[in-house]
Amino acid sequence: MNEPATSTGGGFVRLRLDIAYDGTDFAGWAAQAGQRTVAGVLEEALSTVFRTPVVLRAAGRTDAGVHATGQVAHVDIPDDALAQAFPRSPRPVGEPEFLPLTRRLSRFVPEEVRVLRIERAPQGFDARFSALRRHYAYRLGTAPYGVLPQHARFVTPWPRPLDVEAMVAASRHLLGLHDFAAFCRYREGATTIRDLQRLDWERTGEVVTAHVSADAFCWSMVRSLVGALLAVGEGRRDPDWCAGLLDSTKRSSDFPVAPARGLSLVGVDYPPDDELAARIEITRDLRTL
Repeated sequence: MNEPATSTGGGFVRLRLDIAYDGTDFAGWAAQAGQRTVAGVLEEALSTVFRTPVVLRAAGRTDAGVHATGQVAHVDIPDDALAQAFPRSPRPVGEPEFLPLTRRLSRFVPEEVRVLRIERAPQGFDARFSALRRHYAYRLGTAPYGVLPQHARFVTPWPRPLDVEAMVAASRHLLGLHDFAAFCRYREGATTIRDLQRLDWERTGEVVTAHVSADAFCWSMVRSLVGALLAVGEGRRDPDWCAGLLDSTKRSSDFPVAPARGLSLVGVDYPPDDELAARIEITRDLRTL
């Protein structure tokens, strides 16, 4: 892995990027040969700007069709490439250092992807391993006519009534440090132990929203949690049923995952700068219950 440099001298400068995207027409975040992905279009744009291949590392590798308003990624840029692309020059007081890069990137990436902010990452920052927690929102539209056209790409239509109070009660059983194997697609060598810190629901008019936060998520975990809780909300399962799922050692087939359309990564939390390196060590440890 490249080591970020803080000044010229043949090293790398690590940049933090805050990113939003409409994931509808992407095959997920991670770059894949022959597939249109969010990381793929951003890496191509950055490589064009800096005239050198680059690789982005993200806080959350969202699946196909999943959106983000608060994705965070980092990229290591060779110090000389950064100096050539953006020579140091006086800038207006208060103007962010990498505002010109933000503007330039907006011309190289499709409208479904926006880099909201770019800044020099502090020493020890890693977008994935430094993160304390990720926040997701899942939105369902319960109106009889479906979802308003302006929201159709980001809200899952749900034509059947939902008992939100029952979903809230069931969600309480899932909070805390557990093995969420029942809610995760299998990935060899990956742990399914997670600390689920928030899982609650709110209804605003015809929109029902789940707010989900954890230190990390395994593959398809959020959509699986929502899928299980929708079974409760429709009355097909009792709220206590969710607690029993935590005893499973493999992905449950008792419920489908919720559609990708309604899911958005809305934020990532990081510790203070002087705790970033220590957080990486904690995150990399193999977790046990």
